Amino acid sequence: MSEAQTVTDTGSVVRDLTAFQQNILVILAEEPMYGLAIKRQLETYYGTEVNHGRLYPNLDDLVEMGLVEKSELDKRTNQYELTSAGHDALLDQFEWMVEKFVNSEERADELTDLIGAYQ
Repeated sequence: MSEAQTVTDTGSVVRDLTAFQQNILVILAEEPMYGLAIKRQLETYYGTEVNHGRLYPNLDDLVEMGLVEKSELDKRTNQYELTSAGHDALLDQFEWMVEKFVNSEERADELTDLIGAYQ
């Protein structure tokens, strides 16, 4: 595997992922995408080119871990979709982050305001 080991427990899987792999999962939480669309979103986020030699091995790792499902759109294009295990892994990570971040009423209000902006 390129950047992570396979782990069977969904809760611990996300903890073993790299930030790059977690970002791929976050992107796929929006909707299923083909590889180049994922690449473009990562490049927008990072502000720099993401090369194929980094993206596709990480996508393959996420598929192997059961966090992403890969299907063929046509002979040259694969589509990637977040699985329920991938969804659960992201929720686990978000829960851990919120638990660490929200240590005061002020921070809870900041987070509530942020979430409210997307409803």
